[in-house]
Amino acid sequence: MSDPGAMSQHFLELHRGERPLLLPNPWDLGSAKLLASLGFKALATTSGGFAASLGRADGAVSREEALAHARAITEASGLPVNGDFENGFGDEPTAVAKTIEGALEAGIAGCSIEDWSGSEIYAREYAVERVAAAAEVAHGGPVRLVLTARAENHIRGRDELADTIARLRSFEEAGADVLYAPGLRSMQDIRAVLDGVQKPLNVLAMPGVPSVGELAAAGVSRVSVGGAFATAAYDALVRAASELRDEGTYGYFEASRAGSAALHAAFAADPQRTS
Repeated sequence: MSDPGAMSQHFLELHRGERPLLLPNPWDLGSAKLLASLGFKALATTSGGFAASLGRADGAVSREEALAHARAITEASGLPVNGDFENGFGDEPTAVAKTIEGALEAGIAGCSIEDWSGSEIYAREYAVERVAAAAEVAHGGPVRLVLTARAENHIRGRDELADTIARLRSFEEAGADVLYAPGLRSMQDIRAVLDGVQKPLNVLAMPGVPSVGELAAAGVSRVSVGGAFATAAYDALVRAASELRDEGTYGYFEASRAGSAALHAAFAADPQRTS
């Protein structure tokens, strides 16, 4: 599916299924192609995972790098891709709008903008201005980009559910297509958010979060993993390297067999995927 407009529309429709859209987060082209070969219907970039692949900390990637990365993931996988664009690479609404313009030019299906500056949560009114500026660009042309607005309270030390719901409701009114409050864990809190908004809700998969089946029954539309797949892969590397360094043995080789077979199958497949 090479038409950006059709890709974006398909991505939005994937949020309306009977079960949540499972949105894994690759960190490079190889992981993107592998995840596509495993049957996932869409992907999302991860700012932390991508930064790690460049040998940097999360937050140390530029707008231009993030846009090019999202475009490359789209081309490598042939799937709708949601770009993790952090706070839009600037505090001002005009900076956020510039990022959305770049996303449209890159031909990706959607992107997320968060209300965290990198050091603090934006005041609610200002956060809404930023989402409105993003939505104006995302929905103002012939291609409608799927805009996800994130309320970061619960992963930034502010477990203020009422404020989170108020923010998401305001983001919805400002034009966001999908809403996301990473860090929600209990079904009670997730249901409270679902009751407070109308647009599709993304939940971050993490310890303590209900299963995908339970989230589906509650009405959650999308489940993503953030940087967890990337850090899990790096954990496997650390364990294999530590065994070689400390024990001088090769037990990791057995664990690598399945991965080697999966990579062979993914990379041998036709890279030009159609739908």
